[in-house]
Amino acid sequence: MAHQARKRFGQHFLHDEAVIEAIVRAINPRADEHMVEIGPGLSALTAPLMARLDHLTVVELDRDLVGRLRHAWPESRLRIVQGDVLGVDFGDIAGGGALRIVGNLPYNISTPLLFHLMRWADQVRDQHFMLQREVVDRMVARPGSSHYGRLSVMLQARYRMVSLFDVPPEAFDPPPRVVSAVVRMRPLGADAIRLPRSQAAFEQLVARAFEQRRKMVRSSLGAWAASLPWEALGVAPTARPQELSVTQFMDMADALTEAGVLPQAGPGR
Repeated sequence: MAHQARKRFGQHFLHDEAVIEAIVRAINPRADEHMVEIGPGLSALTAPLMARLDHLTVVELDRDLVGRLRHAWPESRLRIVQGDVLGVDFGDIAGGGALRIVGNLPYNISTPLLFHLMRWADQVRDQHFMLQREVVDRMVARPGSSHYGRLSVMLQARYRMVSLFDVPPEAFDPPPRVVSAVVRMRPLGADAIRLPRSQAAFEQLVARAFEQRRKMVRSSLGAWAASLPWEALGVAPTARPQELSVTQFMDMADALTEAGVLPQAGPGR
């Protein structure tokens, strides 16, 4: 019996064989790797991944699709985590190893999910996701770009990302109203990563700055601006938020943490 796509789950099922092959080729899975697929759906990616992997873990919310998956593969090869991916502990799935995560992410939860996954970045080897192209453009945008914003800063603080290729609406059933894109995300290595003194302070600063992105940063930060040593930081108070680098945002957050304006917390916590 054909499965009817459910709008409440944001379901758009990939069916274009050329796109599927291109995604699997980009992932390049190896038999013994620990891989997790988010939202396997009708198994468009699951099947070719299973053909190359000894074992696969999938996260699926739809009970009907879970039933199909259980019927298609034995538990010894396919572990199914049924439930809302936003509540999944990927550290528990990793079990101390390194995960590779893939998926055609539901557009309605893509941004919250990307932030959810950040907490396990140090347990992830890479992530390959299909998302709305507008979201991917924001993820990889550089300072000065109109797409550069909160999502860009927060993700680029932890990952090196590249947009691989676009996917047209007709590659899905039902077709979405937007163009999609596949993005590769690799956590920054120890030689490249820099964590803020307080992750909470960094998050608050970036969120506040981009609430009013067209204003000068000294205006968008409000009362916090008076506690920043602008010249020592090398940041122009007249700059717009989209002109500042990830490092500059971290420097500003650290300064506000030291001044006691924003909360103290350990790096990356």
